[in-house]
Amino acid sequence: MKIFQQAIQLHPRKRGFHLITSELVQAFPRLSEIKAGMLQVFIQHTSASLTLNENADPTVRMDFETWFNKAVPENDPDYRHNDEGPDDMPAHLKAALLGSSVMIPIYNGRLALGTWQGVYLCEHRNYGGARNLLLTAWGE
Repeated sequence: MKIFQQAIQLHPRKRGFHLITSELVQAFPRLSEIKAGMLQVFIQHTSASLTLNENADPTVRMDFETWFNKAVPENDPDYRHNDEGPDDMPAHLKAALLGSSVMIPIYNGRLALGTWQGVYLCEHRNYGGARNLLLTAWGE
């Protein structure tokens, strides 16, 4: 069994849903050494999240942002946690809905994503800054 880890930092992005699949692969060349295994991608933040979804049509990413903004609005008077601005508590709630990690099978040294699947960084803050990820791959 082989186990590899790689910490990476993504450059700051504006609020929205951003495909990062190619960045993950480029930052973690040792994936090619695993013929059958798993990759866990973990984000070390509470106001951004990760998800797998449609990677071709950019309107999907726009619709994700629209839905989440409707589902978890800013400036809700019932929120108590607002020290960092009106997007702070909604960002935490959105991150909790989507989660902090994704698991992707590795097959013959490559991510075994479906034809239309990609990994998204879901940036829920207006100015979230650089985001830190920990990539862990294991297998044979």
